[in-house]
Amino acid sequence: MLFIRSDRAIPSSNIDLHYAHCSRNLEKCKVCGDMVPKRHAEEHFLNTHAPVPCSLCSETMERDILAIHKGENCPQRIVTCEFCEFPLPAIDLAEHQEVCGNRTELCHLCNRYIRLRERYNHESRCTGIAENNVGSSRDVRATEREQDAQRRRPPEYSRRRVLVTIAITGIAVLLGSLFFQKKTDQSGALA
Repeated sequence: MLFIRSDRAIPSSNIDLHYAHCSRNLEKCKVCGDMVPKRHAEEHFLNTHAPVPCSLCSETMERDILAIHKGENCPQRIVTCEFCEFPLPAIDLAEHQEVCGNRTELCHLCNRYIRLRERYNHESRCTGIAENNVGSSRDVRATEREQDAQRRRPPEYSRRRVLVTIAITGIAVLLGSLFFQKKTDQSGALA
């Protein structure tokens, strides 16, 4: 006869020995239900379930969701503006893009200034027919248009440059937090 215990079949002749061994050496984790050696139970909890603060925003959460939080949900994670590719904290992105998207750029097909937020829709619908607005402020010489377009073109950031910026920012945040913690520890020791 076999007993099914913890998803394993145990021969009935060994059940007493198995039960004694498990009772003495293992305990069930109260969080995940895994059987963990008693001597490693605290280490299991600290490494798997103990709340940890996010190094970017200081929000406390379980360790197993920290990576997802930092990559997708943290308001202080670094993201880039879709219009100028400038890296900035996610919490500031909407306000930045509101301003950045309202900047204009000259369409070389129709010679009209188009808001950056409307650029993609405009490019798909642009007929390429230049508007002839005699006497309007848009009627400028071709060389002036080219110079203005070059001046208005957003800076091009390579993927490598963005990653280096993110890495440097992360290191600066880490060093700043270590410095602040050390300063706090020293001031606490003096008190």
